[in-house]
Amino acid sequence: MSIFHFKPLRQQTDEQLMARAAAGSDTAFEELYRRYARRLKGFFFLQLGGDEELAADAMHDVFLRAYEARSSYQEGRRVDTWLFTIAYNICRNHYRSNAYEAQLLATLDSEPVNDQQIEVELDEATLDQALEQALAELPPSLHQIFSLHYQEELTIPQIAEIVDIPEGTVKSRLHKTMNIIRKKLKKYEDK
Repeated sequence: MSIFHFKPLRQQTDEQLMARAAAGSDTAFEELYRRYARRLKGFFFLQLGGDEELAADAMHDVFLRAYEARSSYQEGRRVDTWLFTIAYNICRNHYRSNAYEAQLLATLDSEPVNDQQIEVELDEATLDQALEQALAELPPSLHQIFSLHYQEELTIPQIAEIVDIPEGTVKSRLHKTMNIIRKKLKKYEDK
């Protein structure tokens, strides 16, 4: 029988409680929570800009991490040091993520907003999407010739050789393809 059973939980040291928690005692871990929750929440409140909700979340995160790692607790290590090390790392991660966010927001805020440029980019994106859709609906033979000419920038004689059809057929297929695309994109023309 262990010495832990002779003393009530409130009279045991933090290290004794942690050793019991590591052995599987949830009540011992709850006693540690009772002892340190308020201190950790206060620490986070001061470190995280006075945000009570964020402080409470961070405090719970410390105990969640400690609970998950309880079986790897090294006997003899001070529990308060261990918990505050976890707390420090949570703050450090919070600072890093906020610094990244702040840097990103500062960059975005420093760039002048040009409504006309945004509108042009949106229009171009919409038109590109409509063109992709129109090309996807083409028969494969027309789509291939279009791609070879307009995307790969090959000449009509080169395409005729690749596809093994007369140059006139390449020209007529390109003409037909352009008519189909014009009809599908007509609604995007400036009026």
